[in-house]
Amino acid sequence: MRWWDIEPVLELEKDLFPEDAWSRGMFWSDLAHARGPEATRRYLVAVAPGGSRDDGAGGAAGRIVGYAGLAAAGDLADVQTIAVARDHWGTGLGGRLLTELLRAATSFECAEVMLECRIDNIRAQKLYERFGFEAIGFRRGYYQPGNVDALVMRLTDPTTSVAGTQGTETHG
Repeated sequence: MRWWDIEPVLELEKDLFPEDAWSRGMFWSDLAHARGPEATRRYLVAVAPGGSRDDGAGGAAGRIVGYAGLAAAGDLADVQTIAVARDHWGTGLGGRLLTELLRAATSFECAEVMLECRIDNIRAQKLYERFGFEAIGFRRGYYQPGNVDALVMRLTDPTTSVAGTQGTETHG
């Protein structure tokens, strides 16, 4: 993900997470830590072929249909966000995005990956479980507004989860 991706990502963010969407500033802040030798973040976008999206370099690219982000601190990584456009649900895109985040966690030399997931988001929980994440607790009232609890999940070895997963069509 680059700065020119923020506006289309925000559109998707507001569609998918209307009550607790990230702000422009939140994305800018995390992207500021995603480049260079001291990078502690990895953000990427998935782009569908075709369309008229400007790729920031003057060329045309497709529509952003997903995005994901990871933050690393020491040997611990945290999945910040994963989102897939509704018309791409069930295509495996969420799994491809998660695979790339786990590869990033491995390159950051993280031994564990954590995440929070809405307690009512069963689809996401099943995705994370397929990758080896285990529920370890709850955060009461984590998602606002609405006071929705978060399920806290942990993956203890991201290198084993990414083995054998190929074929991502992401742009980062």
